[in-house]
Amino acid sequence: MIWLSLLAVIAGFALLVWSADRFVMGASATARNLGVAPIIIGLTVVGLGTSAPEILVSAMAAWNGNPHMGIGNALGSNIANIGLVLGITALVAPLAVHSQTLRREFPIMFAVIFVALILLWDGELTRLDGLLLLFGMALVLSWMVYIGLQEKRSDPMDAEYEDEIPSHIPMRKAVIWIVIGLSFLLLSSHMLVWGAVNIAKWFGLSDLIIGLTIIAIGTSLPELAASVTSALKNEHDIAIGNILGSNMFNLLAVLSMPGLIQPGTIPAEVLSRDYPVMLGLSILLLIMAYGFKKPGRLSRPEGALLLMGYIAYMGFLYYTIIR
Repeated sequence: MIWLSLLAVIAGFALLVWSADRFVMGASATARNLGVAPIIIGLTVVGLGTSAPEILVSAMAAWNGNPHMGIGNALGSNIANIGLVLGITALVAPLAVHSQTLRREFPIMFAVIFVALILLWDGELTRLDGLLLLFGMALVLSWMVYIGLQEKRSDPMDAEYEDEIPSHIPMRKAVIWIVIGLSFLLLSSHMLVWGAVNIAKWFGLSDLIIGLTIIAIGTSLPELAASVTSALKNEHDIAIGNILGSNMFNLLAVLSMPGLIQPGTIPAEVLSRDYPVMLGLSILLLIMAYGFKKPGRLSRPEGALLLMGYIAYMGFLYYTIIR
């Protein structure tokens, strides 16, 4: 049984990465065929698409009676995005930040972090909390569209997205890829959650720990692939922008799923351990990448620091399990 569960997790991860890529490609091409500006597509469609694995896995976990796995996935993915994804990306290629849009995203990301914290502070994730998080998601998407329209053609991110978003895919083919991508996202998320739940039971691990570790790392693979690829193409603003957008979507869309589907209490360690780590890494990223009086930059030593912070967090989680 355990080997079948491990196989389901591995196959689920592989299929999740592939289907997320197909879904993003189809959705981006559809939006471009409809005349949407590249920077708006990048800030909204691509951002939501790369968070689709986390959203569906969190929803599937809550639907199967494992809401803590979804909560762990949301917070663990944010921690992995900064510590693991940006850490590795900066080690591969130091990142320079030129986009004014990114500078505007940092304050919004921290606003989302503190709003989510306020909603969780009572130790419960209710349906009202879920609805408020989804409403916040709608506000953030509207803000991104507004900023994209304001900065269109004057922000370096627009040129980067212009090169990245497919322009040669016919509408019919793009829609087909959306359907295929979404279908396999649903299938792979079901496989992944089924296997992860069985593994958790086998090793006596909590749903929260599984969500913070195995699932969070697996669902962050699309962000890792996208960020490293963008960095190698010198599309540095996209590399960091994908992470900022994904982290906002994780706290709004992903975290709302357990509240809407199976509301209840949250583990105490979420507020005492995991949320402070996520907030600390977010502050560290701001200090490193914002560039208060000069262009922002995420260097290799800073990337190594982020990665070491993530490894230390994983080590601490392991210590809490074995003690």
